[in-house]
Amino acid sequence: MPAPSYDTEQPAFPSDIKVARLHYSGGGDWYWGASAIPNFLQFVRSNSSIATDTVEYTVSIMDPDLFKYPFLFATGHSVVDFSPEESDRLRRYLSQGGFLFVNDSYGMDESFRKEMAELFPEREIVELPFDHELYHSFYDFPNGPPKIHEHDNRPPRGYAIILDGRVVLYFLVESDIGDGWEDPQVHNNPEEKRQAAFRMGLNILTYALLN
Repeated sequence: MPAPSYDTEQPAFPSDIKVARLHYSGGGDWYWGASAIPNFLQFVRSNSSIATDTVEYTVSIMDPDLFKYPFLFATGHSVVDFSPEESDRLRRYLSQGGFLFVNDSYGMDESFRKEMAELFPEREIVELPFDHELYHSFYDFPNGPPKIHEHDNRPPRGYAIILDGRVVLYFLVESDIGDGWEDPQVHNNPEEKRQAAFRMGLNILTYALLN
């Protein structure tokens, strides 16, 4: 199948799904990967029937518009640190149908897992088994998340918080699909890896919107 083009201008409509990058607290580079989200959203429009707005929005947890975005994306290399007020509001967002996907681009693992544990202290952080619906919601990933960017020679792992049978927060480590979403010259990833990254992202978005 030929590689799709991601630079096609397509109009957005009020009903289009809007994805927002999360501007989180703690000092980490939440803005990492400027080309990632627009490329990913164009892939979604070109390869599925999901009507997505291809504009990247940015939102903080305390932003009045937070609940307008059904899907939040966060990435970076460093510390994530939610205030008590941010944790309370994010809990409410996730409990009322929102979804947060966090892509560890390297260095977020320790601080974000601590935040996950404090976000829903009554819930266990689980590693999703490879037969979970999220890995099969659009494309099949029988071996779990793909390895896109090498860091510590460890296999990719996807961790989740589940509320009432639904994954509401998915934290992906040792995979870095965000790097695969970026323009090809940024990381020089083979097209095969970029396609795997886009497809995994479409799985996550599909799951989030249908569950």
